[in-house]
Amino acid sequence: MADERNRRLYDRIDEKTAELPWYVREYVDKKMRTMSPRSLLNYCHDYLIFFDWLLAEGFFTGKRTEIPLDCLESLTPQSVENFLSYLQFRLHNDKFTINRKLSALKSLFNYLQNVAETPDLKPYLLRNVMAKIAFNKIKEDQETIAQKMAGKILWNDEYEQFRCFVARDYRDVVKDNRKLLHFHSQNAERDTAIVSLILGSGLRLSEVVGLDVSDVDFKKRMVRVIRKGNKEQYVFFSEQASLDLEDYLNVRAKKYHLPSSNKALFVSAPMGPKDTTRRLSPRAVENLVKKYATAFGKPSLSVHKLRHSFATRYQAENNDIPKLRRQLGHSSVQTTMIYTHLSNDELKKAVDHMDDHFDNQEPFPEEKQSD
Repeated sequence: MADERNRRLYDRIDEKTAELPWYVREYVDKKMRTMSPRSLLNYCHDYLIFFDWLLAEGFFTGKRTEIPLDCLESLTPQSVENFLSYLQFRLHNDKFTINRKLSALKSLFNYLQNVAETPDLKPYLLRNVMAKIAFNKIKEDQETIAQKMAGKILWNDEYEQFRCFVARDYRDVVKDNRKLLHFHSQNAERDTAIVSLILGSGLRLSEVVGLDVSDVDFKKRMVRVIRKGNKEQYVFFSEQASLDLEDYLNVRAKKYHLPSSNKALFVSAPMGPKDTTRRLSPRAVENLVKKYATAFGKPSLSVHKLRHSFATRYQAENNDIPKLRRQLGHSSVQTTMIYTHLSNDELKKAVDHMDDHFDNQEPFPEEKQSD
């Protein structure tokens, strides 16, 4: 299962690197031993954006695959800053995303200058412009990040309200649109199971779409996932998620016309002349969550915010950072610590309770004289 998933990712990496210059393919091949296939695939997408920008800006006339090394060597710091501005103002990437894409480029250029060698032992690049480019400064501390996140996640009764909205109440919003009604009737159990599973486990988007039916253990209420770094882990999910998953699996084969060979847990509606069904893509899951979130009146809600919602609720109810860290698959405990800042309601109640306590005492009680 994990091997099959990775094979599909590597196939996609091969497709993407075939559209990139030879030296990028060489770099990706060298990185396969030390990087996860999903991270490498993200790098490939970043490189496609960069090299397409080079062509659009006239740095080279020809095919993307033919862009030579001396084109990279001729770039100035201002040229790269212009590319970063393109990411920010034209593609609307935030500072975190821009830093990630810049990191991918820095890694590539470092390889071309300091690792790769020609037959006569010369580096591919003598000049590395990316070494002169600074990352965006992100000064926000965990408290600030947590407070910004607070308005974009689900709280208290909203967990069940949103789940019920996906399962049932969305129909009231689109009741006059026959096409949307039909689409919801077709996919209600599947969409509810997806939302319920994320809210009941905190799984990442990539982990949800990568699940096979055989990865779900209803007796132990666990799913087998491949986490960052290609690490296998079993993750618990809630009782409600278990019920919603069972409802979906009861209709999955019939509704989606599935052959027994299709092992994917979450699949798309039949499409095309042959009514083909396939594993739901990450983009498809993002879009369906966005659709429901907008109709629910909370458009900032996303798949990742559902994961944050789970983590915030877990920390508020259990106050156990080590277990939450394992559940979320964080490599650093500092990443998990952000949820302590999102769980300050209990502290506020404790402080308010202190006021009540003092209100019931006599003001300034006299102290006993010591002997």
